[in-house]
Amino acid sequence: MERKKIKMKAVRSIIKKEKVSYLFLMPYALVFFAFNVLPVIIAMILSFSYYNVLESPQFIGWQNYINLFLHDEIFSLSVKNTLLFALITGPLGYFAALFFAWTISKLAPVLRAVMVVIFYAPTISGQVYLVWKVFFSGDQYGYLNGILMRLGFIYEPIQWLQNPSYMFGCVVVVALWTSLGAGFLSFVAGFQGIDNSLYEAGVIDGIKNRWQELWFITLPSMRPQMMFGAVMSITAAFSIYEVPAMLCGFPSTDYAVHTVVGHLVDYGTIRYDMGYASAIATVLFIAMILTNKVVQYLLKQLGK
Repeated sequence: MERKKIKMKAVRSIIKKEKVSYLFLMPYALVFFAFNVLPVIIAMILSFSYYNVLESPQFIGWQNYINLFLHDEIFSLSVKNTLLFALITGPLGYFAALFFAWTISKLAPVLRAVMVVIFYAPTISGQVYLVWKVFFSGDQYGYLNGILMRLGFIYEPIQWLQNPSYMFGCVVVVALWTSLGAGFLSFVAGFQGIDNSLYEAGVIDGIKNRWQELWFITLPSMRPQMMFGAVMSITAAFSIYEVPAMLCGFPSTDYAVHTVVGHLVDYGTIRYDMGYASAIATVLFIAMILTNKVVQYLLKQLGK
């Protein structure tokens, strides 16, 4: 109890001392709480109710979670698809962003800026799905079908975005293409913020090539950026929805690329079962938090 009282006094003294700084932070803190923290709390509360938007929420206890884990086969399929997407696109996208940022870090400033735009453009381009839909088009005019037919590998067009056997691979390719997002930019900034004297000291200590530089100096010096990149990569991997929906339709054939977020959107915006959708959102939120904690622990071990 005494320790708690001492800590509370210390916190109060810090707030009193830095009250002007906290005052400046107050507008952002209020907006963050209203649009980020509060919706999460409301979703957790609604997850224990039946709420169809038109009527008042009716408390039903754990029924939504029981239905979710024991009776909803589509949810089980969406969990499997989401985990597969996360295991493939998460690590690959993360290391691709780190590798590309590292390869362009030593370029001249103007050339580096051009390369950053080239790598980052697919993430912010609204027409990227249109390009890939043409590429994977199921008729003979689709680029992939046209190339394979001309080379003699196939004799009739393949329905890449309708056939469950091919849909998953197509979505993974497009997801990786658009994976160089905010994490990539943070890596680029991190590489530029490393003190060059560390590399000079490394040469004196026996570092002989860029790979040793990367492992012994660069990565340990970039732990904050790597942590941020990991959080963004995990968030993007678990919240994948737009890519499969835009490419393969919603819902996809046989739910072959149906994801947890897609299931949430289905119940929240189409069926208007907000209680059930909130239960899905809560499960996804907890899964993302736990995964982030594990990855952050692993990254903290880097350089120790």
